[in-house]
Amino acid sequence: MNYTQYVFIVTPPEPGTDILIALLGELGFESFVQTDVGFEAYIHSENKVETDINLLSFDDFTFNYKKCEIPKTNWNEEWEKNFHPVFVDDLVCIRAHFHEPQSLVKFDIIITPKMSFGTGHHDTTWLMSKTMFDIPLKNARVLDMGCGTGILAILAKLLGARTVMGIDIDDWSIENSIENAEINQISDIEFKKGDVSLLPKTPQFDTILANINKNVLKNDMASYYQCLNNDGYLLLSGFFTTDVEELRALATSIGFKFEQNFNKNEWAVIKLKK
Repeated sequence: MNYTQYVFIVTPPEPGTDILIALLGELGFESFVQTDVGFEAYIHSENKVETDINLLSFDDFTFNYKKCEIPKTNWNEEWEKNFHPVFVDDLVCIRAHFHEPQSLVKFDIIITPKMSFGTGHHDTTWLMSKTMFDIPLKNARVLDMGCGTGILAILAKLLGARTVMGIDIDDWSIENSIENAEINQISDIEFKKGDVSLLPKTPQFDTILANINKNVLKNDMASYYQCLNNDGYLLLSGFFTTDVEELRALATSIGFKFEQNFNKNEWAVIKLKK
């Protein structure tokens, strides 16, 4: 499957870049690379989104874009030019194979992304990784919904999860997650292509990790509740701090108990319990 690249110039870049990325995620864009003047965004070429993009207008910033078709390809060459290790406090280092091993953190994770979201640089991945240390994952059955590069599934296994499943709608993400698990010498994570419709066919989970966009989370939250064990945890991210109350209200109406939320810059994570 081919992708289309959209190169956005945002004036001023902040906070316009974060706002646009969140909105484009709702339109189906899968990957984003921030630049000094805005960002690059990638979407399956079959998705026609120009009409929706051109309807966007803001008082605080302006933007323009150009697009080009790109073949199905591995981005590693461009990625390696700009990739730096990501540290989640002294808990986790997310790095590439060409970086030096890190011995001063609890877990040293190697990630080689292709056309997959989740290099660890986005604040939502950082928030999810950090909050996972506050959940009892030892011997747990864990689902990483929208697994991307597999970072969270790999971390769950390193934190002692008994079984881990990763689900994503994209072929590249499944292939990439499998490769990244192998790089980190983890062979027993089950990765499946699909969406929330797979959940009724799976055993119950003790913890569900979902770092996706707000609309998907809203649509799928009731399904997460149904396939979560009592006293199980749901971690949500992929949305702005301004979205927390809306998602909290929906979660509690479904039956979840709201426990905590944490922020990093404009982004948030919510911890819920069944």
